[in-house]
Amino acid sequence: MNSKGKGRKTIQERMAEEEKVRERIDEKGETWRKVYFGGGAHFRNWLAQCRELGEVWVEKVDPAGFKCFEEGGETLYRIWIKLDKDREEDESFRRG
Repeated sequence: MNSKGKGRKTIQERMAEEEKVRERIDEKGETWRKVYFGGGAHFRNWLAQCRELGEVWVEKVDPAGFKCFEEGGETLYRIWIKLDKDREEDESFRRG
């Protein structure tokens, strides 16, 4: 529920929630870092580049609250890159 008492969250609330999603641990205990959130042509470009860096995982995200995606019937995605020991220590993969 948003701050105005309605059932739908505002775009600002959804983006704030998404910003908190940064890493996840899978069922095997592997660490994944989110490197992209979006859709369309940008998603395809990011996916191609991320695949060059290593193992990727693509997750579909509910577009509710993102009006342009809802109205266009587009899908939102997160792209995750699997972190290995060496990559976890590489500062270029850390986010502030």
